[in-house]
Amino acid sequence: MTKITAAITAVGGYVPQFVLTNQMLESMVDTNDEWITSRTGIKERRILKPEEGQGTSFLAIKAAQQLIEKGNVNPQEIDLVVVATATPDSMVASTAAFVASEIGATNAFAYDLLAACSSFLFGMSSVASQIESGRYKKVLLIGADKMSSILDYTDRTTCIIFGDGAGAVLFEPNEEGLGLQDEYLRADGSGRQFLGMEGGGSIMPATIESVKARKHYIFQDGKTVFKFAVSNMADVAEKIMTRNKLTDDDVSWLVPHQANKRIIDATAKRMGLDHSKVMMNIQRYGNTTSATLPLLLSDYEEQLKKGDKLVFAAFGGGFTWGSIYLKWAYN
Repeated sequence: MTKITAAITAVGGYVPQFVLTNQMLESMVDTNDEWITSRTGIKERRILKPEEGQGTSFLAIKAAQQLIEKGNVNPQEIDLVVVATATPDSMVASTAAFVASEIGATNAFAYDLLAACSSFLFGMSSVASQIESGRYKKVLLIGADKMSSILDYTDRTTCIIFGDGAGAVLFEPNEEGLGLQDEYLRADGSGRQFLGMEGGGSIMPATIESVKARKHYIFQDGKTVFKFAVSNMADVAEKIMTRNKLTDDDVSWLVPHQANKRIIDATAKRMGLDHSKVMMNIQRYGNTTSATLPLLLSDYEEQLKKGDKLVFAAFGGGFTWGSIYLKWAYN
């Protein structure tokens, strides 16, 4: 019996029109273009303007609609919609359920998945298992975040890093040995003291005091997070290569989470990869959290060839991190 693997068969992406440049941030916080660029590699990021009254679902729907149009996909044939996000529309109603309804995926069930910046990576593992089980044929995985909704634009440690965006991929069964090959995923719950958001959850529900204390914005201990991210992203990427006997010549592309250019460079160096094999768009979008990996696939889709060996790597708050090895399924 031929083994079924889960392969990506279509991609889509969306970023808002408004561009927030480093120069604009200079007038908002104590920072400058040279400082931001040298430490992060970011020049600009896209922001979904708050006066538009739209949330993460708006970004996710746009990315999914582009995938459906480009891939000539019938949304009624989609079995499952998963939205990987750290910024759901609301705390109770599933963002994925709303997205599925809005794109016409009326025969799909849907759920959200939260693992901070590793959300899309963990989502790949989850939806691949659904495909490999044989129960489902078309699964739509969307990574989307409106990070501007939880940013304090007086805090230069966070507001310079993040942007808004969404990317989508369609997973389908494959019998040619393409698609997801291996994964190595990890978590360390002690990390939430270094990167997270104190307010808004069950521990600290919203009160007048919590809002005044600015507890509903993301915070991070930059040095600690950087240290953990550099070592762990590189470690898991190297491990996935070793486990699958991949050399630097074998790997076609590194698909790294776009948190910081120095972290990306360190991961590529550990893998022995030339920079020409590293997908990067951090300079244009910043860190879009759950959306970074699918946005890379959307931006680089035309350069990908059937059989290309891709290594994904991510690190996120919580802490969560991991690496996935996937063979590209189409030209």
